[in-house]
Amino acid sequence: MASVQIELLSELSDPDATELEKLLGQLSTAAFDRSRIVAMLDRDCIELFVARDGRRIVGMATLVTVPLPTGWRGHVEDVVVDATIRGRGVARLLLERLTSLASERELRTLDLTSRPSRESALRLYEAVGFVRRDTNVLRFTPQPIDETASR
Repeated sequence: MASVQIELLSELSDPDATELEKLLGQLSTAAFDRSRIVAMLDRDCIELFVARDGRRIVGMATLVTVPLPTGWRGHVEDVVVDATIRGRGVARLLLERLTSLASERELRTLDLTSRPSRESALRLYEAVGFVRRDTNVLRFTPQPIDETASR
């Protein structure tokens, strides 16, 4: 896609917020929260990359980098391309930007997770250099603390 450009989003305009809300709606049922995006943009360890076709945002991917005792690590989150243009190389452009940054910054690893049912996405991830690992992904979902229960 020659007309698509990958850029780091540094501030959230109203039109960009509308585009991101549409994209994230294709990825998750979680409600769009503009303040959460703004908070992300204020953190050095989180970078939101967008794919633009003209002014329109047609894809996005988030790069999270953290220093750990074992070295700098990276994680890719929220990769999504608008359904109307999937299969045209936009996700590849986003992932190539993130993997290039991981190499430039000498991250020890760059990880991402994907459901086994997303076969075409898995093929793409492998094509840009990600390798499947024999590991388990475990998740803890914190529950709100009931402050009245301790009284």
